[in-house]
Amino acid sequence: MHAFDVLGDPVRRRILELLADGERSSGEVTAVVREEFGISQPAVSQHLKVLRDSGFAVVRAEGTRRLYAVDSAPLREVDAWLDRFRRFWTPHLDALATEIARGKRARRNDPGSEA
Repeated sequence: MHAFDVLGDPVRRRILELLADGERSSGEVTAVVREEFGISQPAVSQHLKVLRDSGFAVVRAEGTRRLYAVDSAPLREVDAWLDRFRRFWTPHLDALATEIARGKRARRNDPGSEA
């Protein structure tokens, strides 16, 4: 499965967001996803399997628990693919940062303003 096919699913994206905060048990992931998306435990398990099989997540056993974590290799591949498109948004973000810095300077230099 292509990386964007994997990431195109909102449930899988949410699971990766949860795992980005650190390793989580399958039970923790399932509880959050079931609450937010209203899907069954087997459906969540299937999404976890897709993430494992596609390399986006790794799993390790700790007793009877299964702990999932993000594997960053496929995300680096996605980032490399996106790199050719960064020129479309990077100048805009740089300009925004410049304007924010100007506004902060103006507020610091204006004794009547509240920072």
